[in-house]
Amino acid sequence: MALFTSKPSMPSQLANAIPMTGAMPAAPMRTPVPAPSAALTQDDLRRARQLTDRIRARFAQTLVGQSDLREALIATMVAGGHILIESVPGLAKTTAAQTLATSVSGTFRRVQCTPDLMPSDLVGTQVFDFSTQRFSTQIGPIHANFVLLDEINRSNAKTQSAMLEAMSEGATTIGGERIELPKPFMVIATENPIEEEGTFNLPEAQMDRFMMKAVMTYPKADEETSMLAMLTRRGTDMFDPKSLPSDTITIQDVEFLRKSARRVHVSEAIMRYAVDLVATSRGAGNKPLKGLSSTVRLGASPRASIALIRSGQANALLAGRDYVIPEDVKMMVHEVLRHRVILTFEALADGVTSDQVIDRIVETVHVP
Repeated sequence: MALFTSKPSMPSQLANAIPMTGAMPAAPMRTPVPAPSAALTQDDLRRARQLTDRIRARFAQTLVGQSDLREALIATMVAGGHILIESVPGLAKTTAAQTLATSVSGTFRRVQCTPDLMPSDLVGTQVFDFSTQRFSTQIGPIHANFVLLDEINRSNAKTQSAMLEAMSEGATTIGGERIELPKPFMVIATENPIEEEGTFNLPEAQMDRFMMKAVMTYPKADEETSMLAMLTRRGTDMFDPKSLPSDTITIQDVEFLRKSARRVHVSEAIMRYAVDLVATSRGAGNKPLKGLSSTVRLGASPRASIALIRSGQANALLAGRDYVIPEDVKMMVHEVLRHRVILTFEALADGVTSDQVIDRIVETVHVP
């Protein structure tokens, strides 16, 4: 009788590793698409409009004119970014920043930047406690919801790098310990462009961390007259937040505004419009500008595209809409791009400004 022995079975791992002839290939893995966020309701839009109207009403009691600056400050806060304000002295940069910060019932700190300001003065340091024989961490003024860095270009490069870490990471490092900053966190920085002695120009890397750069201009004659009348009625030239009505919004309200802005719908056409605006500043885009290389040394980075979309969502929410239109993007295009478009020395010598270049870009790019 012949004996038949069965073939030893192949291990399952090896069998799976060896492809079968004629077998159908496995279907490729697909990246799961995240579910879209819930659409904004009419109650959400109504609440957002009421909150921002309360902030605007507070500005009306402290600032005359400067509506562009007011809207830029509010939009930056709603979009979750930081803002740089530039103007000559005496145009109420600090007053505008304090008005926004004190309109929210959060923490507010003001730092007067000087050349001898050290990172530990801003971030904090470790102090030895003789009673416990241990080091204790003393946090600095940057650990607040709203931080006003007055005349930021007067601080040295080492201190500016500490500011950069806080703005980009949302945290600080003290003695090797990482400390998260409170939420919401917003930096409002001011700078004076006319002085050069004792100043340190902000590098392009740090300028790019600011979502917007607002430039204040001199008020008109009637606006200046209204300002004098307001100061006469108030009886003091100093800004005192305690003298204003306590009609502030809460930290939770700010978080609601920020989350609602992220839920505003952005169509693909609007995204392509924002990308085309930024790409045109780099000499690309669908209709490149002729001779741009002789005027612009460095165009805007993709961070500008993000800022355009985020500010567009904020503007749409402030207008009571749950979708972005091209005008929402164009409204803040100068504030978003003016500090990211670096001009050549020849353009600066000819008196060309970045706003003029941005005007050409906006006129050239097709509006969807």
